[in-house]
Amino acid sequence: MIPSNVVVHQQSKVLELSYENGNTYRLPFEFLRVLSPSAEVQGHGPGQETLQTGKRDVLIANLEPVGHYALKPSFSDGHDSGLYSWDFLQYLCENQEQLWKAHLDKLAAAGLDRDAPMGQQGHSHDHSCGSH
Repeated sequence: MIPSNVVVHQQSKVLELSYENGNTYRLPFEFLRVLSPSAEVQGHGPGQETLQTGKRDVLIANLEPVGHYALKPSFSDGHDSGLYSWDFLQYLCENQEQLWKAHLDKLAAAGLDRDAPMGQQGHSHDHSCGSH
């Protein structure tokens, strides 16, 4: 389902999506950033995800439509490779509470705080895709 209105709220750091059925959702920028569908965040398969930290103050610097099927946000930390399809955005809206809890649980399991700087995950990020 395609939202009827999309508003970027820089002050409160939320992306507001309104749908024709009257539902309105507010997705925090941090939530969108840590759950980016990009390969940089999700990896190329199960277990290859890169846990995102230090994104509490991230902003959406630019938001552009991709055809009629997705939005591509450019975040203030330079991340801009995530394509958020309408279906993925709707999934995030409908499962926001569970997804955020799962993210916080993963951080806790890794012994990380959500404000820890990136790069303190304890494993190397210097390999390129497919180098194993």
